Amino acid sequence: MTAPRTQPRRTAIIGSGNIGTDLMHKLRRSALLDVAVMVGIDPASDGLARASALDVAVTAAGVDGLVERSDFDDIDVIFDATSAAAHRMNYARLEPTGRLVIDLTPAALGPFVVPAVNLAGLAGERNLNMVTCGGQATIPIVGALSATAHVHYAEIVASISSRSAGPGTRASIDEFTNTTARAIETVGGADRGKAIIVLNPADPPMIMRDTVSALISATDESVITGAVVARVAEVAQYVPGYRLRQQVMISSVPQQDPRRRLVGDVGQDADLAQVTVFLEVEGAGDYLPAYAGNLDIMTAAAVRVAEAAQ
Repeated sequence: MTAPRTQPRRTAIIGSGNIGTDLMHKLRRSALLDVAVMVGIDPASDGLARASALDVAVTAAGVDGLVERSDFDDIDVIFDATSAAAHRMNYARLEPTGRLVIDLTPAALGPFVVPAVNLAGLAGERNLNMVTCGGQATIPIVGALSATAHVHYAEIVASISSRSAGPGTRASIDEFTNTTARAIETVGGADRGKAIIVLNPADPPMIMRDTVSALISATDESVITGAVVARVAEVAQYVPGYRLRQQVMISSVPQQDPRRRLVGDVGQDADLAQVTVFLEVEGAGDYLPAYAGNLDIMTAAAVRVAEAAQ
């Protein structure tokens, strides 16, 4: 029997931009994790300056600067908050070390993890991918629908303020759509998935909003609604600003309706329903204002994963 851990796990963050800096503040509040090092490539970055002011060790020498530190053996968990392209290079350096790496980019080298859906089944994995902000917000809902009915098709639209989309996010737009769509299928359980992201330039900035639209085999509407409401409450345990914007919408899909083309031959004669769920995610305001829920849900979910890691 493994003895319970008495000391917080020591962690390092690669990436001193918006996501990495927000993550640092959340880690400092965790009773199970300790942020030991912040890693960047720009010595003048705001994230490194903030980390240093909080007595967190810093290096501007990238992943090499982290691995070559004398205290690297004390690091248990490494978060990569850079970009998809950078993560591929970073993990090539980190994989031989055997450390748990939690990837907050859409690189998807390791298995997808969405805490409310599949965290329990990933013990022992060394590279866990957090999908995307849109994935963390919507895949829990797709997963809840899949637990109650056959989901033939699920489409998500993630709308975020353009102010909360930093260079890493903008460099990974293609990966966002591809990675999120794949995770809708492999984690959410839909036969087919599609993802769209909208960077909204509205001023004042808009809060993150997400829409899930799914075509499912018709079943008891109260069961569907109950599953969605319960799943929203579960996600809100680690992302307090996560909530439904309005009641779950369910409608039957008539025969000959064009939407049936999305599910192929299997849905042409079946009893189908469309479920639409409107969500919003308000950030905790740790680094950026509350409208940046897209950052908040990624970092909060990543902390949840690290706290549960073995």
